[in-house]
Amino acid sequence: MRINMKKHIELKNKTIFVTGAAGFIGFHLVKRLLKICSDSFVIGIDNINDYYDINLKNWRKEKLLDCDKRSSNDWKFIKESIAERKILDDLFECYQPEIVINLAAQAGVRYSIKNPDTYIESNLIGFYNILEACRHNKRIEHFIYASSSSVYGGNKKVPFSTEDNVDHPESLYAATKKCDELLSYSYSKLYNIPTTGLRLFTVYGPAGRPDMAYFSFTEKLKNGEKIPVFNYGNCERDFTYIDDIIEGIMRVIENAPVKSTEKDGSVIPPYRIYNIGGGKPENLMEFIHILSQELIREGILKDDFDLESHIEFLPMQLGDVPITYADSSAFEKEYGFKPEIDIKSGLHEFVKWYKEYSSQSLGK
Repeated sequence: MRINMKKHIELKNKTIFVTGAAGFIGFHLVKRLLKICSDSFVIGIDNINDYYDINLKNWRKEKLLDCDKRSSNDWKFIKESIAERKILDDLFECYQPEIVINLAAQAGVRYSIKNPDTYIESNLIGFYNILEACRHNKRIEHFIYASSSSVYGGNKKVPFSTEDNVDHPESLYAATKKCDELLSYSYSKLYNIPTTGLRLFTVYGPAGRPDMAYFSFTEKLKNGEKIPVFNYGNCERDFTYIDDIIEGIMRVIENAPVKSTEKDGSVIPPYRIYNIGGGKPENLMEFIHILSQELIREGILKDDFDLESHIEFLPMQLGDVPITYADSSAFEKEYGFKPEIDIKSGLHEFVKWYKEYSSQSLGK
């Protein structure tokens, strides 16, 4: 029986270090931090690689600069890679952040099969560099990092619980995320670093990643192309809207785990890991139909658009799993929050953003 203890962290006048700041989740998190954290200094780092369109990453960065102009907080963006150890060490030495949120990672299950080197560099070497920088910075109050639902691999038991065995990853991407969790546990135990990992479930929303299904499907349907639907459409995903993810991360940032004990007296390091997911898997075909309806509603597709003729059914692709389904009860119990934005509302917001962003891009 664990005694769960947390230390509240006041965010006012803190230095907060966010990796992957020009990425999807990083962008939304920094925007939220600049809005609500009084008199704080937010540092973002991102190498802005070309895994997907760098124009979108630069768009996010420019939007954050606009937020900074309207904020009472200071914001600094650094275009560098977390795989560069000396750069990280120098930054931590210079700014000495109290809170570190690691969202930088090479994402994508399928991409990891053909491009393994980038995953080792970012997800392992880069992650290790962050941990080392935290270890040598005595002011660290909380280290938070994004893990992934991919660590559950092909687990048959659903919903997925953080108590489940996750020793059988289906992809290199999943394996690197599991390694990050293990490294974090070790550093938490050895050096008493308060560490919280978040297994995120299929995050979507405005300014999202173009390699994600909802975004790539939108692009293809708009261009009259067929969309690839794997496992012949027999897939379910626990989609989580970006605002729900950011709310969850904010609650975690302010409450760091502390060293505690079991009833038998054995020490529990200040380390926790949680699922954050919608808790309601959506059938992929139903998801596609809702997306197409929203695209018609915003005038991106014509009213008489024939969706069925634009679908190409394919077998399951290597590295994929048929279902993701989060048991987020531990997070809900400890933080009093459960994702609540439904898939129709979330896709509506994405499509509205996409329409505006596309018109801006074409206008350049």
